[in-house]
Amino acid sequence: MASTLPIPDIKVIGPSFIQMDSRNADKPPPTDFNHPYTPYPIQITFMQTLYSVLDRTVAVPLTNTTAPPATFSSTAATLIPSNPSLPTTSPSPPPLFNPTTAPTVHINSATETSPSVTSKTATSKDKDKGPSSSSPKGHAQIALFESPTGTGKSLSLICASLTWLRNHKRLQFESEIKKIKQQMEESGEPGWMVESALKRKREELAQRYEEMERTLERIREREREMEEEGEEGQARGGKRRKLDRGKGDGEEGGKKKGSGGSGGSRGLTASDEDKEFLIEDWKDEGGMDENDPMGQLSKETRELLEKVGMGTAGGKKGGDEEPVAEEGIKIFYTSRTHSQLTQFIQELRRPEFPASVPTPAAQEEPAKEIVKQIPLSSRQKLCINPSVNKLGTLAAINERCQSLQQSKTPKEQRCPYLPNASNLKATHQFRDTALATLPDIEDLYQTGKQLQICPYYASRSAIPGAEVITLPYPLLLQKSAREALGIKLEGNIVIIDEAHNIMDAVSNVHAAEIKYTDLKRAKLSLGMYYQRFQQKLKGENKVMIAQLQRVVEALGVYIKSRLDKAAKGLKEDQEGLVVDPNLLLKTGGADQINLYRLIRYVQESKLAFKIEGYVSYCEEESRDTDDEEAEKEIKKREGRPPVLHTLCSFLTALTNLSSEGKIFYEKIPPPRGEMQDMKLSYMLLSPTHAFSSIAESARAVILAGGTMSPFEDYKAHLFPDVPPEKITTLSCGHVIPKENLCVWTLGSIAPNPKVDTGIGEDCFDFTFSKRSNPNMINRLGLVLLNLCSVVPDGVVAFFPSYGYLEEVIRVWKTPDQAMGPKTIWERLENKKAMFMDSKTESSEQTLQKYSDVIHSEVRPLSPSGTRVKGAMLLSVVGGKMSEGINFSDRLGRCVIVIGLPYPNAHSPEWIARREYLEANFIERYSASQPTTTAPPPAPVIPPPSNTNHSTNPSSRNKDKHKPPNILKLAARASNLFYENATLRAVNQSIGRAIRHQNDYAAIVLIDHRYEREHVRAKLPGWIREGWEETQKQAKEDGKALKGLQGMMGRVNLFFRGKS
Repeated sequence: MASTLPIPDIKVIGPSFIQMDSRNADKPPPTDFNHPYTPYPIQITFMQTLYSVLDRTVAVPLTNTTAPPATFSSTAATLIPSNPSLPTTSPSPPPLFNPTTAPTVHINSATETSPSVTSKTATSKDKDKGPSSSSPKGHAQIALFESPTGTGKSLSLICASLTWLRNHKRLQFESEIKKIKQQMEESGEPGWMVESALKRKREELAQRYEEMERTLERIREREREMEEEGEEGQARGGKRRKLDRGKGDGEEGGKKKGSGGSGGSRGLTASDEDKEFLIEDWKDEGGMDENDPMGQLSKETRELLEKVGMGTAGGKKGGDEEPVAEEGIKIFYTSRTHSQLTQFIQELRRPEFPASVPTPAAQEEPAKEIVKQIPLSSRQKLCINPSVNKLGTLAAINERCQSLQQSKTPKEQRCPYLPNASNLKATHQFRDTALATLPDIEDLYQTGKQLQICPYYASRSAIPGAEVITLPYPLLLQKSAREALGIKLEGNIVIIDEAHNIMDAVSNVHAAEIKYTDLKRAKLSLGMYYQRFQQKLKGENKVMIAQLQRVVEALGVYIKSRLDKAAKGLKEDQEGLVVDPNLLLKTGGADQINLYRLIRYVQESKLAFKIEGYVSYCEEESRDTDDEEAEKEIKKREGRPPVLHTLCSFLTALTNLSSEGKIFYEKIPPPRGEMQDMKLSYMLLSPTHAFSSIAESARAVILAGGTMSPFEDYKAHLFPDVPPEKITTLSCGHVIPKENLCVWTLGSIAPNPKVDTGIGEDCFDFTFSKRSNPNMINRLGLVLLNLCSVVPDGVVAFFPSYGYLEEVIRVWKTPDQAMGPKTIWERLENKKAMFMDSKTESSEQTLQKYSDVIHSEVRPLSPSGTRVKGAMLLSVVGGKMSEGINFSDRLGRCVIVIGLPYPNAHSPEWIARREYLEANFIERYSASQPTTTAPPPAPVIPPPSNTNHSTNPSSRNKDKHKPPNILKLAARASNLFYENATLRAVNQSIGRAIRHQNDYAAIVLIDHRYEREHVRAKLPGWIREGWEETQKQAKEDGKALKGLQGMMGRVNLFFRGKS
């Protein structure tokens, strides 16, 4: 298995530990986590494990660095030495809770460590030094948690992390007291004097917190004085202008300002056009300070934001400013969508936690203190200016917002909601309201509207005082976004929820693409703009626009040449890898242009916004008001970002090329009636470097999800250099009783099929080369028919792809004499109402119809007129209904997964990715081995289920000098990643079934490969347990353990016991 690879630096297979440092070796984590309900044993395990991980981030002297790391026993949930044969200097710690009630906890055993790994980690410098107490340098503590949906994962994360945070703050207070006591006792002071001194010191330390409050009050007093000064200034200068929220963009007092949007002819004069669309003179001053992400704001705005605590990541410039009361350690919580963040905040409102402020007397019970939380988001979610947020796209909103803040923008045209001298009172009220109310994004938006203050900027003033900061993936995963928000991860805790797709999320935020049609529009737009304003463009502007035209022309020539080759029908010309990115800009000497400077020019000059506005204006002026097609085209384009923004994103990718990223070309099917198109895409092959800034800065990084298995890839590609003793993995069982889950793997119709070249004739083999067999597809239909006969209510089946789903339905609708007078599809329709997910149709509408049928009190009619029982939904693994949708209770009494959805191993993207993985494996493996020592023999690892991949021979030729076993190890490592990516998608689909403690469902995996032990080992722990329990029950019942007959017998008994 993968865990036997003796490669300490790769961590593809390195062990994981649940260990505690020497300070905590004699005391387990607390049992009271301030949970609002009585937690399940599984939740207690989760919270204790997370608490232990966070506790290990506190620096303490390690008194026994030779003791082996501890790990949980998967049967007793007790901390035990990882190597029982080694003596220990202290007794084993007590059980964390009663072993008889302990849930099953799946944790990689530390005894699987290879000798080379053990010796490597035992002398780790990080282990000797211990983590830093204030702002840990190097690698954070890492924890990977798998807790199925319905097990209270969010509350467990909240209760464990905030209990630790509050305890940590109080312990810092107590540690000072103990230090003083120890010093006095060592000096021989009498006991009464010690107690008296400690009492005075406790009161003194408690007064520090009171002093912090007084400091904060002084700051607020000064703020109130600034508010009064601002109000007096406004009284002298006239009332503050308020935007008429009923008017559209660019309208004020009936005067047109020209917004670049549609809405009829504006008839601007030439002078008006110059004022609105002509860009200002640009001077290259070497770019903005990278430590000043808000450098695009006006000087006045930046100074004001710094005054009210909304400065940049660069910090304050003056040393005489009073410090704003700031929480020390912060928890940054991120998830994929805003709806998931909103759900988290709702859960955050449930528990109550003791105050972090210490009491004067040690015996006093601390009071409760509300959690101080602030959500962060983009302008698209928080902008309250109707003339800006109506633009729709994030890029357009960002650029419009920044243009309204430029120092050269007339004051009457600037955004009225930006914090300024006249609305400081509203800014401070916004901050105080946010920290006192546990708001979500919608609450912030509404508060901003009520106070007439921008929530996007005003929310930054609450960051210093917040304990918990919630934000979506893109704002955390992009270093530039963190800097722009003033977020520092150093010494703080990062919790990434729904982390099963974190590697894809990292790749997506760094991806970029541009289509041939985009380049044609960019060329046309630049031409129109240059022709109109060339006589008035000065110096740098004229040069930079000409350079931009050359870059667009060069990219267009390259894609056009690829399109011409693709038109000849050669398969290799339809898609592929751009081996040499310099070829993209070969035409017209564009490869000699400084792209960094060009990108900076487009961003600083606001050229994209000016050109888009001018082109839209020209189209409005020239179009016929009755031309519906032109109107539709304009409306459609309003939802897209300016084409120059798309171009700049792609050019930025070109400037950041490394071994971890590649550029691909791909022919894309055009919409009906439009010309053939092709796109260039930049793809990140590995998230390692992009994620390293988080892993190396934070105090602890927690990855949590419902379906995290298999864990190997997270260690190998997110934390490849983190020592194994700093990585903890935990796979929790489910909260449902074991009798509420039935898991079956179906590899064939017969229990013991006749073997023919390794695959029986009635086996289910859904590999790409064999899955189109109509006989097998019809046998699959018979299996679903049998299941629909015994499963009540809803059945959800997941197929490998939309294309294969359509192919299967075509076969089922085709008459076959062997299947009887009715087709498979007609027979299915007589059992269940049939629904199908589609790329083109709305998944919300399909799901609603499916739900209505199941919950209807009247059984619906089939096409033949018979009453059906429930419904069946045919969906796709990785499709729109495989994530984020709950098929709880009656909606999902049975979840079926057909085949293993392996991606196309011969696609240019996967060939490039696997070559990168293999090359990186060889490099890291070689670096970890002594130059004089021959590499160990290759371990025995089962080959992946899909073996159709053939490695690019060119990469093999370069490594002929390497020993063959290293090449095999590298190939198997890439195969492992390939298979794990597939199983993660399967696990996510399976997780749709059980959603709460009283739910029950059957899960059927149809493919002979699911019967292989190494494939089942990659399923979530609770699914593996369910399969073992189902097999045990079938054996006790005397039923077959394989085949259709055995499955139907077990499934029938399962649902009969639920009726």
